Amino acid sequence: MSFTHLHSHTHYSLLDGASKINLMIDRAVELGMNALAITDHGNLFGALEFYSNADKANIKPIIGMEAYIAPQERTYRKQIDGESHSYHLVLLAKNETGFKNLMKLSSYAFLEGMYYKPRIDKKLLREFSAGIIATSACMKGEIAYKLRRGMREQAIKAAEEYLDIFGDDFYFEIQDHQIPEEAEVYPKVYELANEMGVKVVGTNDNHYLNKGDHEAHDILLCLQTGKNRDDPNRMRYGTSELYMKSPDEMYKTFKDRLHVYEQTQEITEKINLKIDFTKQHLPKFPIPESEGNISADDYLKKLTYKGVNDRYGVLNKTIEDRIEYELSVIKQMGFSGYFLITQDFIKPANVIFRLAWEEGQLPGVLLHITLGLPISIRYVMTYFLSDFLIRNGLPCLILISISVMNAETRLSTMSRKNTVEKM
Repeated sequence: MSFTHLHSHTHYSLLDGASKINLMIDRAVELGMNALAITDHGNLFGALEFYSNADKANIKPIIGMEAYIAPQERTYRKQIDGESHSYHLVLLAKNETGFKNLMKLSSYAFLEGMYYKPRIDKKLLREFSAGIIATSACMKGEIAYKLRRGMREQAIKAAEEYLDIFGDDFYFEIQDHQIPEEAEVYPKVYELANEMGVKVVGTNDNHYLNKGDHEAHDILLCLQTGKNRDDPNRMRYGTSELYMKSPDEMYKTFKDRLHVYEQTQEITEKINLKIDFTKQHLPKFPIPESEGNISADDYLKKLTYKGVNDRYGVLNKTIEDRIEYELSVIKQMGFSGYFLITQDFIKPANVIFRLAWEEGQLPGVLLHITLGLPISIRYVMTYFLSDFLIRNGLPCLILISISVMNAETRLSTMSRKNTVEKM
């Protein structure tokens, strides 16, 4: 009988996950698994690396994250009596829509919800729940947390909220790592699941690959928390069971409740995420409203000719022919937005920067000059964008060294202007 690990941390769960992605995939193949999930803490840093490696190994990649949920609004940064500063919730992308929503949720968590951890709230979950499966996570999940503290009515209310957001794509999650606290709380989770008619899925909270790796993982926790190993008050998991177990081991773990073992396959079958690595996902540049209904191509052309007039004064046929040639290739390749974003970022900033690309040659030299992007004369070459794209598929990379005096402001402005919603 097949089993899918739906709760797995990699080294992108910084100083907590101890599994490298390539070795995790190798282990899944060795154990005869046909699917595997990545659910790092609050981030998707390893998502594409995981997807690519799993796909090559004929393992169905399940992209997710173990999100941090704020007890109230994500922007509220004070401890609330009776609440944790954040609760865990496992989110899995069913499809492309779900993956995009995961990216949005993770981005909002870091940009707006940071308080000890990058958090989101239930308002955001409602807005970006399409295409996502949710499970109630470990003992740090809101439902288990409140049941363990005798807050049953609050646990029911939280479960009702998640059911309202995710519907049939919300599951209670149970685990068994031979921890006494789990033995105390999970019977209460089963009882509540039966009462509310919620399906239950069994998982293992994978933080390392092999049985016996718990000592090394414990040292990793000490590095994360800045504690000595002999500190009696430091964070400990208190178990050696957080490794990637075989389907047989998971079967034995849940042999008395086999439906939670089988439920992993129901979730796996719901998931159909295909990521096309051949497609370019460049942001759309926000053209000022004062320009009216104008395309990115036309706006780039307008800025370019303004730059020509500012720099040269007189427009001769040689310059005009070159500008039109460069603009036509950029338009054909769909990269007008790329150049608009670049000039928007660099031009107003007081930056010292260098340009770097394969073989040190610059595509679109004249256009760069007329947009007001300063370059050294040694980079002025006749090699152009069309030739570069034939081999690389993207414009050149512009590596920018920013003065520390304004780095935070410029990077913040660029990231907010060019978020995933603009792609």
